[in-house]
Amino acid sequence: MKRLGLAAWIVPIVLAVACPAGFAAVHKAKARPVVAAAKPAPIARTPLPFIADRTPSTYQPLPRQDLLIRDATVLDGAGHRFDHADVLTRDGKIVAVGSHLEGGSVRVIDAGGRWVTPGIVDPHSHDGTYSMPLTSIDNDASDVSETSAPIQADSWIEHAVNAQDASFIYALQGGVTTLQVLPGSTPQIGGRAITLHTIPATSVDAMKFPDAPQGMKMACGENPKSHFGALNQRPGSRQAEMANLRDIFTQAVAYRDAWQTYEKNGGTAPARNLNLDTLAALLDGDLRLNIHCYRADDMAEFQNLATEFHFKITAFHHAVEGYKNPALFTKTGTCAVVWSDWWGFKMEANDGIRENAALLDAAGACITLHSDGPVLGQRLNIEAAKAAGAGRHMGLAEPPEHVITWITSNPAKVLGLEDRIGTLAPGYDADIVIWSGDPFSIYSHADQVLIDGAMAYDRFDPAHQPLSDFQLGRPAGQGVPQ
Repeated sequence: MKRLGLAAWIVPIVLAVACPAGFAAVHKAKARPVVAAAKPAPIARTPLPFIADRTPSTYQPLPRQDLLIRDATVLDGAGHRFDHADVLTRDGKIVAVGSHLEGGSVRVIDAGGRWVTPGIVDPHSHDGTYSMPLTSIDNDASDVSETSAPIQADSWIEHAVNAQDASFIYALQGGVTTLQVLPGSTPQIGGRAITLHTIPATSVDAMKFPDAPQGMKMACGENPKSHFGALNQRPGSRQAEMANLRDIFTQAVAYRDAWQTYEKNGGTAPARNLNLDTLAALLDGDLRLNIHCYRADDMAEFQNLATEFHFKITAFHHAVEGYKNPALFTKTGTCAVVWSDWWGFKMEANDGIRENAALLDAAGACITLHSDGPVLGQRLNIEAAKAAGAGRHMGLAEPPEHVITWITSNPAKVLGLEDRIGTLAPGYDADIVIWSGDPFSIYSHADQVLIDGAMAYDRFDPAHQPLSDFQLGRPAGQGVPQ
C-alpha cells in the first residue's frame, strides 16, 4: 500500500479545525454508499436426526371413483346419527353427509336398510409380525419384539412387518381401514411403531399411511421383569424397571441437549445413538407414546416418570385397572386402549372387569377398543358391542352413535390422525364401511369397505376380494407335486 506524505495529512486536519463546515462538505462529497459486509456462509450441519423417516411411504390409493351412498343409517364418528342419509365422496374425500344429496354423474350405491360408519381404526395391532398362520418357528423366534435387552428403542417394527400376512386381509373384511402395528411388550422400550392401511401390498412401504405421526412402545409390569428376571438379568423387579427408565431418560435429556447446542452453535456433531434418538424425539414431542400397562399403580408411576422428564403419554394400552383411577386419564388427556372382557390370564390382569371401558368413558376419559392379535382384529365392532353391553348392564347405556367413536374417532386421536380419519365429515379421508345392518349386531357383516374413496373390499364382488398368498392353498384333493 502507498504511504501518504505528511502534507497529505496536515491539510485535512487544518481544514477540519479552521472550518468544520467546509470539511464536512468536502467529506460528504467524497462519501460512498456503505456496502454491507457479506454474511458468512451458514455452517453446514446435519439436521436433528431424531424423527427422520428413512423409508417414506410409497402408498398409492387403489383405483377409485366418486360415490354417492344413499339412504343409509349413518353414524358419523363424531357422536351423531343420521337416518335415511346420504354420503357423497369426491377424489377420495368426504364432500357431504346429509339428506337428498345430488352427486351428478357419480356412481350411486343404494344403502337402504344398511348402516354406514367411518372405517374402523385399530390402535394396537401385531399384524404382519404375529402372523396368520403362526408357525412354531414364528413362535420360537418371533418378530413381535426384540428381546435380547430391556431397552430396544432403536428398533423399528416396520423392518419386520410381512405385508403379505393374511391378517391384514381379515382385518379389512371386518371393516378395519387403518391400524397401528406396535412392537411387543417384553422389552421395557420396544421401539417405534408404524401406521398402515389394510390394502394388498408386497412391501410395508406401500401400506404406510402417508405423513402419519410415528408412535413408539414401552411396557411396564410383569412382562419385562418376568422375562429378564428369569434370565438373571436386570430388571427382575418393578423398582429395577423404573430405575432403568430413569437412567436411560437422563441420558436422553443430555443427548437431546447436546444436539440442540450443536444445532444452535455449530461445531462437531454429537455421536449418533439410535436408542437415544428415539427418546430424544419423544422428549421433543415428536413421537406418540403407547405404554403396555395393566395395574393402576403402575400407570400412576409412569405418569410420575412422564412428569419428571417432561414427556406426554398418548395412551395406556390394556389398562385393565383403568376404572380404579380415571383421573390418570382425564387430567392428562391420556387415552385408555382396552379390551372388552379380557381378565385373569396373568396376575396383573386379575382385577379386570367388563365394565372398564364404560366406566372410563362415563368419567370423561378417551377410550378405545383394540385387538392385540389377529383374531380380535377382525371383530372390533363386536368388541365395542360387548363393552357397551357391559356398561348398559350396570346402567351406563350409550347409543350407537357414541359407541362407534370407541373404534373410529377415538383411536384416530391415539394415532394423531383425528383430523384425517375416524369421522364422516367434509374434508376427511373417505374411509367408509357399509354394513349389512347394525354394526353392533353379531349378525352384521361389512358389505363394502372403502379406503381413500376406493373400493378395497366388496362382499358381493370377487374383483374386490383380495387374497394373500397364504390364503390361496391348493384345491381339495389335489396331490402334492412329485
